[in-house]
Amino acid sequence: MFFPVSGIEVAGWVPPVAGFAVAFVCSMGGVSGANLLLPFQVSVLGFTTPAVSATNHLFNIVAIPSGVYRFIREGRMVWPLTWVVIAGTVPGVLIGVILRVRYLPDPTHFRFFAGLVLLYIGLMMVRSMVRKPAPNADNKTAERRFQELVGSFRKKEASAREPLPVVQVNRFGLSAIEYSFYGENITASTMGVFVLSAVVGVVGGMYGIGGGAIIAPFFVAVFRLPVYTIAGACLMGTFITSVAATVFYQAIAPMYPDMAVAPDWMLGIMMGVGGMIGMYCGARMQKFVPAGVIKWLLAFILCFAGGRYVLSFVF
Repeated sequence: MFFPVSGIEVAGWVPPVAGFAVAFVCSMGGVSGANLLLPFQVSVLGFTTPAVSATNHLFNIVAIPSGVYRFIREGRMVWPLTWVVIAGTVPGVLIGVILRVRYLPDPTHFRFFAGLVLLYIGLMMVRSMVRKPAPNADNKTAERRFQELVGSFRKKEASAREPLPVVQVNRFGLSAIEYSFYGENITASTMGVFVLSAVVGVVGGMYGIGGGAIIAPFFVAVFRLPVYTIAGACLMGTFITSVAATVFYQAIAPMYPDMAVAPDWMLGIMMGVGGMIGMYCGARMQKFVPAGVIKWLLAFILCFAGGRYVLSFVF
């Protein structure tokens, strides 16, 4: 099957299968999988123009809603966190789009930039996991208790199951976001989340991700938020910013007639359909997978892909 915008030819089953695989694994950690799908498009498919970033955003638009729906249905969407993430990332991602087209059109330089982004995210996750927890690490206790609860439910008959605990928002203001998760109170700085989201938006716009791949590890490693409660917010933020980025890439495409800037709609939609199924399955399975396993799996994939890009540039 030939895709004229990207200029690649590949079997028709490859894009949806690739989209399903990355979305299934990554959605459990609050990441759409676009951060891993871009290396696949660049290295395997040979899609290297700025349009690859736009196509990655298009994948997010198609794939993410199913995962977000699942998190909302299970009561694990922290809406105040979601709104702050969106408010910060949308302006940042538009700046990132301009920087990508103007300063990183060369595939070699873009691979190096992408490698640094992936390595940074992966190493930050590893650092957070090997660091000894504080004596009063309440958030980790909440995750462990939630995992034990889910495990006990699996042993019961479906008709006897009680509803899983849901997120309860206690306070939302300019100073802090405070919510409860399975009897534990979790607090995050509103302005801290906003500033982080704005910076991540710029990087996400350049790389072709909505920012969830960077924000989710920060939430876990720096803000100490339970991974079971931030996944939905990160995915929703990624979806909204990807809509803005895709529209912006399409709008500025006529300004660059000698370079592919607009998304490859057919390729992006095909990968997105596979991602939509994978996202729903991943969101559904997340509560059955230990948080530590999710974090280590994401860290390994990110470090491997990022290290490969950086080494190929250096050597």
